[in-house]
Amino acid sequence: MTQTAVLTRPEELPGPPEPARRRPSRASWLARHPAWPVTALLAGFPLWWALGLGDYAFILLAIPMAARLYAWSAAGNRKIRVPPGFGLWLMFLLVVVVGAAALSAKAPGTLSSPLSNRVISYGERFLGYLSDTVLLLFAGNLTERELPRARLAWLLGLVGLYTIAGGLLGAFFSHLHFTAPLAAIVPNRLQAGNQILQAQLHPAFAQLQSVLGTSGRPDAPFAYTNIWGNCAALLLPWLIARWWTRGTRRQRQIALAGCVIAVVPIIYSLDRGLWLGLIFAVVYIAVRLAATGRLAVLGGLITALVIAGILIGATPLQSMISQRLANGASDSRRGSLAVTSVQDALASPIVGFGDTRHQQGSVQSVSVGRSAKCPTCGNGTIGGNGQLWLLFVCNGFLGAALYIGFFAYGVGRYWRDRSPYGMAGVLVLLLMFIFMISYTATGAPLGFMMLSFAMLWKNDRARRQEAAAGQPGAEPVRFT
Repeated sequence: MTQTAVLTRPEELPGPPEPARRRPSRASWLARHPAWPVTALLAGFPLWWALGLGDYAFILLAIPMAARLYAWSAAGNRKIRVPPGFGLWLMFLLVVVVGAAALSAKAPGTLSSPLSNRVISYGERFLGYLSDTVLLLFAGNLTERELPRARLAWLLGLVGLYTIAGGLLGAFFSHLHFTAPLAAIVPNRLQAGNQILQAQLHPAFAQLQSVLGTSGRPDAPFAYTNIWGNCAALLLPWLIARWWTRGTRRQRQIALAGCVIAVVPIIYSLDRGLWLGLIFAVVYIAVRLAATGRLAVLGGLITALVIAGILIGATPLQSMISQRLANGASDSRRGSLAVTSVQDALASPIVGFGDTRHQQGSVQSVSVGRSAKCPTCGNGTIGGNGQLWLLFVCNGFLGAALYIGFFAYGVGRYWRDRSPYGMAGVLVLLLMFIFMISYTATGAPLGFMMLSFAMLWKNDRARRQEAAAGQPGAEPVRFT
């Protein structure tokens, strides 16, 4: 019996086995997207607020940022750059560190308080300064491909939209509040002794205060109304600079609608500091536009302001403004706290006292403490009424000068940048000088200022590289 061979055509021969397709691992995805902590921080901002993390998100996400900076430095494949004037900021941090030695000292005109409370408060503030420093260095060292300026500006504008939406909810649903999931694992004894922690673990859409009777002042997605007003003013310039001047048609429509809607929560906030800051911002933009010859845009800005004024005058919002301007019940108390902070700085001008103190008496009473019948009597927090006064009591005149000097240097360095990003970034830094009299800037406000500084730094570096390559310095500005 013979065996017949079966011939197989070449095209029928089995080929080499195909390599198995490997799904990209989480580690490789993170390696390909090194800017993810910045994106997670900004795009997920309402989520952090709802979880009860609030300002702590800046500290948590600074950990992977610092790890990436260390990896770059250790591997030697990327030189870690620092922004112009960074030496001033490093000296400020040094003053903060040395100031810890004065935590046990008693400041003039203050009450005695447990040292443990001061240590916790100091540690939280110092971690905030460190995390915002890491945020500045990390965002500034990411390449244009890893974190384009347009994306960072878009993300800042997105948080501005979150702020407008939260403010609108606070204006009409002021009594809505809830308990964050994080509150279930934080001991009650810690929550009871920390008002800021309580506000973050029990988020509300508005801060209930008796300013014009019983009223709710918008604060979502932040812990307090003053923080909301501070951040709103710092983020709106990015909404205009990216979503309006360089956005798509849909983005421009969203930006326009957002700015119009923002008028309602801005007025409902009863925040005179915010109103003053926005007036300054309008004057700043008008002067810069006039200096660059954009008269048509300036005319459009004036027209928009006239229309806004007519709308406010024809609605109950005008009455709220006039009543708030006539009601300055907190002015004397704020002035008393500011005077005490200056006295404390004179007692320790180099490093301050490390942390805030509680005032002994007030303009209402020199001896009686705070009570239900006199909520503004005594025991006011020295340094809680503005970043300038906070710096005075915590870090002395030297620390305050270094802090202010860093941002002032940034304004002077990038003043000639007439691009939308340059004008917006400089405006944010200038607003800091106005708000530091009435707002504290630890937490989210300082984080947004650091990202604005990083934008100015990245924009300047990119424009210099483009100019060296013989390319146009910046893409044309569209104010359509």
